[in-house]
Amino acid sequence: MTTDTQRPRHGAAILRTALRRNIGAMVWGTLLMGLYQAGETAFPIALGLIVEHTMREGRSLQALALSIGALAVIITTVSLSWRFGMRILQKANTTEAHRWRVKVAACGLQPVARDVDLKSGEVLTIATEDADQTADIIEVVPLLISSLVAVLVAAVALGLADIRLGLLVIVGTVAILSVLSVMSKRIGSSTQEQQASVARAGAKVADLITGLRPLHGFGGNHAAFRSYRKVSTEAKHQSISVAKVNGAYAGTALALNAVLAGAVTLTAGRLAFDGRITIGELVMAVGLAQFIMEPLKLFSEMPKYVMIARASAERMALVLSAPPVMTPGSARPSPGGDLDVDCVRHGALTDLKFRVKAGEFVAIAPYQPRAAADLAAVLAVRVPPTAYRGTVRIGGRELADLSVEAVREHLLVNPYDGEIFAGTLRTNIDPSGTSRTVPDAVEASMLTDVVALHREGLDYGVRDRGANLSGGQRQRLSLARALAADTDVLVLHDPTTAVDAVTEQLIARNVAKLRRGRTTIVITSSPAFLDAADRVLVLDDGVITAEDTHRNLLAKDEAYCLAVAR
Repeated sequence: MTTDTQRPRHGAAILRTALRRNIGAMVWGTLLMGLYQAGETAFPIALGLIVEHTMREGRSLQALALSIGALAVIITTVSLSWRFGMRILQKANTTEAHRWRVKVAACGLQPVARDVDLKSGEVLTIATEDADQTADIIEVVPLLISSLVAVLVAAVALGLADIRLGLLVIVGTVAILSVLSVMSKRIGSSTQEQQASVARAGAKVADLITGLRPLHGFGGNHAAFRSYRKVSTEAKHQSISVAKVNGAYAGTALALNAVLAGAVTLTAGRLAFDGRITIGELVMAVGLAQFIMEPLKLFSEMPKYVMIARASAERMALVLSAPPVMTPGSARPSPGGDLDVDCVRHGALTDLKFRVKAGEFVAIAPYQPRAAADLAAVLAVRVPPTAYRGTVRIGGRELADLSVEAVREHLLVNPYDGEIFAGTLRTNIDPSGTSRTVPDAVEASMLTDVVALHREGLDYGVRDRGANLSGGQRQRLSLARALAADTDVLVLHDPTTAVDAVTEQLIARNVAKLRRGRTTIVITSSPAFLDAADRVLVLDDGVITAEDTHRNLLAKDEAYCLAVAR
């Protein structure tokens, strides 16, 4: 895996990146939305000019028709500029949100996880809601600029009628934004806290769904529900607090905008009464006072959305800026090479040392389940080489010197609890759609009865986490996926614990036949796999204590008999 040297470390850097790579769309969107706002502003100005013209002597129907035509042009411009401007901005917004979702998902799904204290449910919230809210900055900036254009055009038009009207709009707008900018800071901090609490609640739900069956098994579902209710209640209270702050912000913005519009209208009326402006200018001023409510409302809401986008960007930075738990190398192992575990100490592994030659089928019989799990974690690179003592070599190269992609292409560790995804049997077995050994993998894993059971065959729909499959079917599906990958080195961890003895015997023979000539390691206490292996390594107290064929060990090692005999 190549390290990302351009990872954004702060939310501000994420926002700058989003703005920089969408500058073209934002420029066009700003021009079109500015044209829209200018057209909206021009409408009451045009009405005022029409009224002014009709009150003069010598008016004509031709001039009136020309004025009506001008209004039609303004309306058409407003309609088209809004339509195409928003189309450009929303397309850029959606595309940018997709980019950040993919980037966050890539960080969460990469083979070597990042060192970040977030649960999967929180990462999911960041990859969805926070990515969307961060991308909103693409629309916020053009709308902010276009609203500013509308306010300035209105201020200039009113200033041409009377300087006091123009100054009133400018001073009032600055005062409104000053008040709302203070309130928007509170919205940003509250939103960040609310997003964190919602993410924690989502993570708790994910954990409960994953462990629902065992929770029912020992009666812990009620305690788990109380735990979730507590977290959910905290999220609810935080959401209510954010809603109150947003409500106060919106109410204050609306009230201040109404006050400014009312002040412009009353001032214009007073000036018209005193004869300082004409009736046409009065109509224009009243129309602009009503119109200016929309851009002012939009203009005053923008600081809130900026703070929300910044809060979401800061949460995305938690994932994107977190360093990987290890810095992988760039080397690649030799094809079909040996696997060498040299004096590894990690967890329950005290001084583990063994070697598997290329093409061997070796079974490791662990007496302690914890040691088996630790060994699988080390080989799967879920534990960085710097976190344990000793060395693991693949094809003569140390694991720390290899890129993670190269390790994955060469060595696959299939866990005993492999995930099943929503889709079909085929997509679960061959997610990339490139494997040529799917039929052989299905047959070797004894998944043929599941395929034959349904008319759709391999296209039979599988629910999330394999909810419509039995435990044995899920396990065989996971095994088929591992076999279809057809890697040089395959490590299976308890691949048949949920399978009956007869089926297990057939699977062991099939796997040994299918993997003949390719390196295969099975960490298991299954007699079927132990018997099918070329040799068995006994793992006890973190070290290899015995090595021989399964039948020889049964004949001479009483402890081995007690551990594996069924």
